[in-house]
Amino acid sequence: MEIYHQRRGTALLVTMKGELDLLTAPIFRAQVDQELETYERLANLILDLSEVDFIDSSGLGAILGRYKRIRERGGKLLLVNAQPQVQRILELSGLDKIMPLFPNAERALEHL
Repeated sequence: MEIYHQRRGTALLVTMKGELDLLTAPIFRAQVDQELETYERLANLILDLSEVDFIDSSGLGAILGRYKRIRERGGKLLLVNAQPQVQRILELSGLDKIMPLFPNAERALEHL
């Protein structure tokens, strides 16, 4: 898994490439948490899933954990451009009910 992040105002935009699973979820969690600890003014998190081709329960758990951290800051976690197979998993898990899905990062930023 490759993870890229950039700060966009009060939001952290995280783009992932590959699989978010048992092996990569801890890396994702550590990198996002480090950014959130370093930059306290980051209140929102946008996850670009356009290049994530698989996600398992460990990946869902890592996303849910980041959701809880962001909610504690009074912010929102938004999902962007999930591939159909990943979107289906998000729907089956119910995460799409608490984390809105947007077609691109610009639309997600407008929502904030």
